[in-house]
This record gives sequence, structure tokens and C-alpha cells, in this order.
Amino acid sequence: MTMKILVVGGGGREHAIASVLSRNSDVELYSVMSKKNPGIWSVSKRVLVENETNVKRIADFATSVGVQCAIIGPEAPLQAGIADELEARQIACVGPTRAAARLETDKGFCRDMMDRHGVAGCPKFRVFEDQNDAVSFISDYDGDLAIKPVGLTGGKGVRIMGEHVDRNGAIEYAKQLEGRVVVEERLVGEEFTLQAFVDGAHLIPMPLVQDHKRAFEGDQGPNTGGMGSYSMPDHSLPFVTRGDREKALRIMKDVVAVMAKTGQPYRGILYGQFMNTKNGPMVIEFNARFGDPEAMNVLSLLESDMAEIMIRITEGSLSSGSVKFSREATVCKYLVPEGYPDTPRPGRPLTFGDYGNALLFYGNVELNNSVLLTMSSRTLAFVGRAETLSEAESIAESAASSVGGDVSHRRDIGTEELLRKRIEHMKEIR
Repeated sequence: MTMKILVVGGGGREHAIASVLSRNSDVELYSVMSKKNPGIWSVSKRVLVENETNVKRIADFATSVGVQCAIIGPEAPLQAGIADELEARQIACVGPTRAAARLETDKGFCRDMMDRHGVAGCPKFRVFEDQNDAVSFISDYDGDLAIKPVGLTGGKGVRIMGEHVDRNGAIEYAKQLEGRVVVEERLVGEEFTLQAFVDGAHLIPMPLVQDHKRAFEGDQGPNTGGMGSYSMPDHSLPFVTRGDREKALRIMKDVVAVMAKTGQPYRGILYGQFMNTKNGPMVIEFNARFGDPEAMNVLSLLESDMAEIMIRITEGSLSSGSVKFSREATVCKYLVPEGYPDTPRPGRPLTFGDYGNALLFYGNVELNNSVLLTMSSRTLAFVGRAETLSEAESIAESAASSVGGDVSHRRDIGTEELLRKRIEHMKEIR
């Protein structure tokens, strides 16, 4: 029996979701995106080009074509209540309700919830209703801090003292922010991402991934939405012990349990961004959806039927036996327009060479008269998949280097040299 599934979103993450769903011949894909993603378009029966936060229009489209289940890629539609509207129309949704999505969309809510219910991994923090109070706190605090707007920032809104700004820079940044401000102790260590499928009660983890936010090689430059990421064949990372991973997973399970207990059950994808410190993993943030680029790593390894996993999420019947990932390494490298992220130059044509066995996922691109053009954000990504990290990196690097045009990428992502730095850094801390 054919299952009609809706994918909401038009970036590299959503292309990865659509690709893994399209492997099932019994799935008929429909999609909604604000701009035409050629990769998603090619595997969709019908496409609605629409603002992804136009909840009513999306729900009307889903109803008109008879969609049975939807999966939400980006965070903005979740904040707009897309899951609530779809479920009100008896359309199952892999994505949390507006209230549950506050784990990502309201950093103050998330920290207060963790603190109130004694969930481990919560750094010392303060939530300020008035930015002037935040400025006074930053001025008087003895040590480095992380300054965060409460709402969504696309991965680019955090300023960390001693890394992005000095104290004066932190004060000036806080003055610019509107609304509530979260100020936290600075966490020192190595970041890692743990994503999981969640059905409201059960949580099934995915392979660990490490993302690279900084724009330039050597972890230099401004923060971005993510320049690339890698995962290892054993589904862990060399600087994360088994105990670290179990603690991170326990934190996420406790969060899911609290959300259920407080009447806000969480269903969908839960993304935990952790800092592995000398005392173990601490929570940087939670996201209410797959990461971008991390989705491309884990979904490239998924051996199970994604449509079946979606059904189990919505029915509350997830089990470890229903989810299996290949024991291989992955390296994802994003190509971005020249000048990204501060002064990107869009509208430049791209040419492709032979990209071999790499998997290609389209991001922020435009197809104009059969010519692929850059836009203002991350353009496209290649994923290398192999038995070892070095082999996967070689596949991704060769593919990324084959693209001609005014684009660039971080050549160091997934390299043995960069990985050694991560391992040595963790040894110094511990």
C-alpha cells in the first residue's frame, strides 16, 4: 500500500531526508519549500513552493493530496505550530508540537526546565528579561561567559567570551539583542552531537557526529550554520568515552521523561549538542529536529526503512530493533558561496566534475535554465562514506574539489590532523 509522506523544508538536511525516504518504493513523496531544491524536487510527486512558516497553506496542501504523515526539517515551522495544525487534521507528524519545540525555540524555557527538574548537564545560567540587567551582569562577572538570544538564530547567534569576543564585545552584543537574554558560564572542551528518534517515551540514539561551525580552516572565522561534519565507524568519537556517551544519552532520556510528565510529550527528532568537559558532557543546546549538516551523516548510514521509523514515532512503538545504522565512517563537506557568511556573493554558476562515489545533497541553490546558481547561504554538500575516516574524507574532499565556480569549502574537515587536535585537546583538559 502506498504511503504518502510530506517533507517540509528545502535545504541539504531535507534533501537527505527525502533521499532516504525515496528508497522505499511504497512511499509517495510530497514536499513544501520556500525555494526549489532540485534534489528534493526530483524525488517528489508534487511540490508546493511556499514560505515554510505558512502553516495553514501547508496543511491545506497536505490535506488536498491525502498525506498520511509529515516530517518537519527546519525549526521555524515548528515554532509556528505546524505539528499542531497537521495533527489537528489527523495527519501524523514527525516533529514536536509548538509547546514541546520550546526545547529549541526558547533557550530560557529549556534551561529553567533542566534546572527545575534536576536534569544533569545544565551549566550555570541566568535569564534576563531586560538587556540592561544582562549588561550589568556581564560587566561584573569574574570569568568568561556565553551570551545567547532566547529565540532562534540559525546557529549564528551565540557569542562566547574568549573565543568570539572580549568582555567589551560581549557587552556591546548584549546591548544589541532584543527580548530576553540567556547568559551562561563558558564551557570548555570538545563539542559533539547526539541525535535520537523519539516517540514521546522511547528514545533511540543515532551515531555521534562532530560539526564544524567556524567558517574557515583551523576553526577560524565567524560562526556559520555548519561547514561540515564527520562520524566514525564505531558510532562514537575518539574523545568521547563510553561513559560520556551514556551520560549524554541519559540526559536526553531525562529531558524526554520530564516533557511527558509535564504534559508536553516530545515526538520527532531530538538533537543534543554537548560540550565534553573535564567533568563529562554538558548541554550546549537542544534542537527539535535533525542537524544540518549532521542529518546527512547519519541518514547516509541508515539501513532501516525511514518510513517505518516515522510510523513508529507517531504510534509510540519505537524499539532498538527497528533502527539500524551501517558501521562505516562519514565525512560531510559543505560548499558555500564566496564571501559566506558575512558577504556572500549569490548568482554565480557552478560546474561539476566527476564526484565519484560521494553522495550529493543540494542546499541553497537555484536552477535557472539548466544552470545551477549559488544563492546567499550554504550551496551543496558532499558526503563520503567508507570503512575508515581517512577514506571517507578522501571521497568527500575529491568531490568537493571537483566543483567549479565561486565557492569554497573547508578542506580540513574529517582529516586525521584535525582529529588529532581534538583528541589532544581533550587529553589536556582531563
